[in-house]
Amino acid sequence: MAREPADCVLSLLDQRLVAALQCDGRVTAERAAGALGLSPATVRRRLHALSVDGTVRVVVSPVARPRNGGSAGALFLRIRVLRGRLDTIVAALAARDDISFIDVSTSGDEIFAVARTEPGSRDPLVFRQLPSTQAVTSLESSTVLHVFRLTSEWRHNVLTASERAALSPAEPAAEYPAPGSSGPYGVDADPVERSLIDALAPDARLSAAALAERTGHAETTVRRRVSQLVAQRRLITQVLVDTRRLGLPIEAKLLLHVAPDHLDAAGKSLADHPSVHGAFATTGPSNLHAAAYFRNLAALYDFLSRDLVGLGITRVETAVVGRTVKPRGADT
Repeated sequence: MAREPADCVLSLLDQRLVAALQCDGRVTAERAAGALGLSPATVRRRLHALSVDGTVRVVVSPVARPRNGGSAGALFLRIRVLRGRLDTIVAALAARDDISFIDVSTSGDEIFAVARTEPGSRDPLVFRQLPSTQAVTSLESSTVLHVFRLTSEWRHNVLTASERAALSPAEPAAEYPAPGSSGPYGVDADPVERSLIDALAPDARLSAAALAERTGHAETTVRRRVSQLVAQRRLITQVLVDTRRLGLPIEAKLLLHVAPDHLDAAGKSLADHPSVHGAFATTGPSNLHAAAYFRNLAALYDFLSRDLVGLGITRVETAVVGRTVKPRGADT
């Protein structure tokens, strides 16, 4: 099957199915059909088509959200490089396991990335490796202090509130630990859970039969344990899709300076905005960072000139993303 061009916008039906997967990456065709007013056969056919041609992938987010919005140890990096050396530096960063995402600005000499690290440590990448590279002309490193919005929490704004509610998993019972309370799987996972999550990581929609075959566990065990993980909100999925296919070709990075008494309110306000897919407080002169998708530059201008008003923001620096080299996971 020929793949559509990256800038070919999906039909509204397909966009709504993408949004349904954002609510629940393992949603069944029957449940999606009931919520969206479609037939199960249509849902199966369209989801299969979107998956087969690589338009949409559902994966397990690599890092569960830490308790109370804190960071599990992350650095926001802003790297400027010599023109002509950009691809070399980008390729080296992309090959690293500790780099969770990489964006390149339209200026062609600026890289934005997030690196996982031990909180408070002298990270070798920041203190030795990047500074010793002659191709790097400047490096800014900010520690992520608080997460307001993760990319895995962003929802394409094509569903009604009632449709989202019908598609989203129920809130976990009070006795379940909060996601991110301990360990990389949200809580202390046992070997069975770890094997299931690892098997689901590249394709979170694998059937119970396929999971049983890959992990060696009985299918009944797989069904029961996956259901538990979903019910406890410990199986956090993320939809990977080129947002140009959703009619959102513009992505902007926003580096904001906010007065301390407005920081929390401003971060929460940005997190609630339908365009914003990432928002976090950091150290450094720009103490609030955000990333957002827009349908065009006019929408970006409206966001800057209207939606940021009254949030206590004293300075804004905006960079438009030219390309995403390494798709982000759940930690940013």
